Amino acid sequence: MALFNWDDEFSVNVMTMDNHHKKIFDIINQMHEAMKSGAGEEAVAKIINELLTYTDYHFKEEEKLMEQCNYAGIASQKSSHAAFIDKLTEFKDAADQGRAIFVVSKVSKLGVDWLKDHILTMDKQYSDIMSTAGIN
Repeated sequence: MALFNWDDEFSVNVMTMDNHHKKIFDIINQMHEAMKSGAGEEAVAKIINELLTYTDYHFKEEEKLMEQCNYAGIASQKSSHAAFIDKLTEFKDAADQGRAIFVVSKVSKLGVDWLKDHILTMDKQYSDIMSTAGIN
């Protein structure tokens, strides 16, 4: 059973960003399933690294779109993104040091809780602005 199931409530009405968000949650679900199935440290560490890499890519792409439409809230978005990447990097480093199983529940909780909150409180704010700018 998935840790997180996508719901239209999380849509920011920008298809590319919605697809990115879905992919991030899919990776978190893969990590959760790997943990539940007893996957080894190496497999879990690989998924944590994938989560970090993809999330960093997503944030950069999202910020490009914000710049493209002169989104006023970009500074707070960048700050929030950087803090999340810093925390994921800490978890990745721990996983690389052989503590993947120890941190996987923390990564799952952070990922789901932080992303749901971030999407609903911050990302939703750019929805209309991007739509007006023709970004969908």
